[in-house]
Amino acid sequence: MSASPKAILGLGSAGQIAAVALLLGAGLVAVNIVNSYYVFVLANVALFAIVGIGLNVLQGLTGQVSFGHVGFYAIGAYTVGILTSKAGWSFWEAWPVAAALAGVMGVVLALPALRVKGPYLAMITVAFGFIIEHGVIELRGLTGGHNGIMNIPAPTLPGGAGTEQSMATIALLTVGVSLVLFAWLSRGTWGAAMRAVRDSETAAESVGINPLVVKTVAFSISAVAAGLAGGLFAPLSGFVAPSAFGFGQSILFVLVVILGGAGAVGGPLLGALIVALLPELLSSMEEYRLLFFGVLLLLALWVAPAGALGLWATLKQRLSGGPASGSSSAQADGGAGLPWAPRERRPLAAQRLSMQFGGVRAVSDLSFDAAAGRITSLIGPNGAGKTTALNMLSGYYVPTGGSFTLGGERLAALPSHAISRRGVARTYQTSQLFGSLDVESNVALGLARGRLGPLFGAAGYRAPALRARARGLLAFCGYRGDGAKLAGDLAHVDKRLVEIARALATDPEMLLLDEPGAGLSREDKDNLASLLQRIAAAGIGVLVVEHDMTLVMSISNQIVVLDAGLYLAAGTPAAVQADPRVKQAYLGESLDTTAGASRGNARAKADPPREMLGVGALVASYGAEPVLHGVDLQVQKGEVVALLGANGAGKSTLMRALSGLHRPVQGGIHLEGTELSQLAAELVVRRGLVLVPEGRQVFPELSVRENIRLGAFTQPDEREPRVEEMFHRFPRLRERQHQRAGLLSGGEQQMLAIARGLMSRPRILLLDEPSLGLAPKLIAELFAALDALREEGMTVLLVDQMASLALALADRAYVIEGGRIVAQGTAAEIAQDDALARTYLGVQDEPVPPVIAKAA
Repeated sequence: MSASPKAILGLGSAGQIAAVALLLGAGLVAVNIVNSYYVFVLANVALFAIVGIGLNVLQGLTGQVSFGHVGFYAIGAYTVGILTSKAGWSFWEAWPVAAALAGVMGVVLALPALRVKGPYLAMITVAFGFIIEHGVIELRGLTGGHNGIMNIPAPTLPGGAGTEQSMATIALLTVGVSLVLFAWLSRGTWGAAMRAVRDSETAAESVGINPLVVKTVAFSISAVAAGLAGGLFAPLSGFVAPSAFGFGQSILFVLVVILGGAGAVGGPLLGALIVALLPELLSSMEEYRLLFFGVLLLLALWVAPAGALGLWATLKQRLSGGPASGSSSAQADGGAGLPWAPRERRPLAAQRLSMQFGGVRAVSDLSFDAAAGRITSLIGPNGAGKTTALNMLSGYYVPTGGSFTLGGERLAALPSHAISRRGVARTYQTSQLFGSLDVESNVALGLARGRLGPLFGAAGYRAPALRARARGLLAFCGYRGDGAKLAGDLAHVDKRLVEIARALATDPEMLLLDEPGAGLSREDKDNLASLLQRIAAAGIGVLVVEHDMTLVMSISNQIVVLDAGLYLAAGTPAAVQADPRVKQAYLGESLDTTAGASRGNARAKADPPREMLGVGALVASYGAEPVLHGVDLQVQKGEVVALLGANGAGKSTLMRALSGLHRPVQGGIHLEGTELSQLAAELVVRRGLVLVPEGRQVFPELSVRENIRLGAFTQPDEREPRVEEMFHRFPRLRERQHQRAGLLSGGEQQMLAIARGLMSRPRILLLDEPSLGLAPKLIAELFAALDALREEGMTVLLVDQMASLALALADRAYVIEGGRIVAQGTAAEIAQDDALARTYLGVQDEPVPPVIAKAA
């Protein structure tokens, strides 16, 4: 069956194809019937469109912004002008040379420039435009300096057409060819790779794509287009001078893409019509032209950020009632096998792997083996170095020490995309699908394994056999949704399944999964466990970082335990659960909790308990399965309450909900009778509920003193005496008060974060993982300061991975698992039972002790 025009051109609809063809046809007819002035205007519309099509590759596909393409435009114009007027070349000889030279300069600029992003890239391209503009002024002998080059000869076409008509015809035909080439590029593997790099460079590398190569190719193509347009401009105008290539021209080129619609095939043509024709319509208001364009840009970004074609598509979708949504569900068994013949796959081995960030050693001398066809789980408390280890094994970090091998091949010095091509696939804590591609295309791009094929070829990427393999992988992973649905619109569970399918598409030796069960319901986790076991049964090694211990213990053949970046233990699930070192790593040192309990009892007798904070039936989610399921919790005045549970249990989500940083779905949060659940975070702080967040989050560029003073933003009275009080409470901070906070050690930053929180005069202080990543000596110093706060009567809700440490400080404790409170009681009651061990390590063979069950 022959391909339809829509399939060939890659336009959004037959209507768009007809509209573009009609515009180009009308332009070619108009060239032969209107006067020379309007022919010149039509030719300029075409030149704007050509540059816009090139910028659409750069901006619309790869998401890179350039304000310096007038430099490539000038290179094309001056090359044609010099070669035709001074070297005696014909236009047809000089024009391709101009385009090629612009493309080479595009590569030269792109290689250093594309290593930076955002405003830095934009500034580099602006500088390039200025360099070219002033360079042609200085090279007077070649370019004519300020006077430019005059009397540039123009070609004529057969049929008696004049110079303007010939140049306009050539320009319009170039627009047509450029649009077809852009459509082929956009629909093919290279276009998909460009969108993938735009959506997530990290994920693109994980399927073997080199983002620098992809962005450099895009930059070069856009430079070639600008050079082609500049090469047409020279003979069209008959002369070139520096004044024609100012910075304002670059702004107009960018406007062409923004106004028409970045990424849309017909967008640059529509944008060129707007940008080139508006000055003619506003010829009587020449002095206000730039002002008008500025207002137009603001309106476009506000009303139609996706451009005119994007706005039309949105309106059309709304008028038609919205797109039909395909059914989507996760199934336990995909009912399909992997599309490769069985083969022996290679194991992964880490040898004394280390990673250091400044003075912090995240991983130290880590050695372990992950066998092919088996599931190895990497577990440990928060801050143990699990994700850092995965980042090294996938090439995202270059180890500062040690190495790792895949079947004996050393991979540690290779970049991420090269490691992927050798057989190490990866998924991420937060799903990183290519949201602008559909589900099937995400997997099809993985099947390419970084081999992108011909630049303008779409046949291989859209081949029926390739698409059938992609659908087979999706079925194997249990995805039952619509393959044509945009990946960015998927439900959370489906994103997990599609991301695993995309990773499997690279035919890996070893599959690395970073918290694949995060945010999934228990049923979905059971389906995930079945999927991972089927992947291992197919011979692929699986290395999992996961916080759900029930899931880990049910699927793992081997478990490797990390603690503070160090190898702690390894073995079968049963051996790890029984290992006292593992229990100590998860629960902390066994500390005496009777002192805290007796102090709490004494205070209760002297002062009857009065509830300050009440949480009722709280439900919170991140757009998928709820993270918190009807949490009930109370904190009384003057007591310290510990909230304990394994990683991923919902502790930090609860703290964020209490502090106003995350709006709960339902339920109530009351602070002495005042409802807080619908208040913004800054209003929650003003009412006295103050969070010291996980990870410290100090302001690194400000000094220690400035950080502390900012804590008094809502309570500015007597600020300086209170700053001195913080220095008395934390003497280390006084010694470093004029030092940048970003240069402090982890423990000092934690003290600073607490001091900053205390400056807000909290009625209740929320502490989220204060001991995370700290050395034992600093932990002892920090908790001594917290104990002093306790003695002063400060009300505290404490989350800390070191359970025994938290219980030594607390009066009461809650145990949370899977977003539900499963146990509560005094600190002594919780400390003396095995409930925490079961929650943290997934031990399920013992019943919950009666005292805990009753309290829960």
